[in-house]
Amino acid sequence: MNTKHLNTAAKSAVLAAVLAYGINLRAATSTAPQTLGDTSQNQFPTVQVVGFSESQALTSAYLILATGDHDYKGHRVRAMHQIEAAGKLLDMDLAGDAKDRQTQVLSDDKLREARGLLETVLGAAEVKDQPRISKHIAEAINQIDVALSIR
Repeated sequence: MNTKHLNTAAKSAVLAAVLAYGINLRAATSTAPQTLGDTSQNQFPTVQVVGFSESQALTSAYLILATGDHDYKGHRVRAMHQIEAAGKLLDMDLAGDAKDRQTQVLSDDKLREARGLLETVLGAAEVKDQPRISKHIAEAINQIDVALSIR
């Protein structure tokens, strides 16, 4: 199997997903001049997420997991349940498991993609001080990590 081609295909899929869901990142830096030794200003550029929607990211992560392979000893499904619980706190209705299944290699890549989306949602929930949502998302990430460790 040509893994270089697979990695390129996986990267293309992730890029397409990010573009499709409208998650745009841009760096915003201060226009005020900084002087040497001035500690009152942030010395690091600020990164802002523009057009980010927690509900879109949760829906995407859930759908990615729903089409994953069954061979994760229940951890994929446990992650889905945690996303459902977080979704309920945001008045979302996420449920079900898709019938289309992927090969293990593609499924692993998709789980990593879902994990990345969930990390973004976790960061937003922590910034917004939403501990109940953070708890469910962190547990979903943990379940994905366990699932990916299974061979």
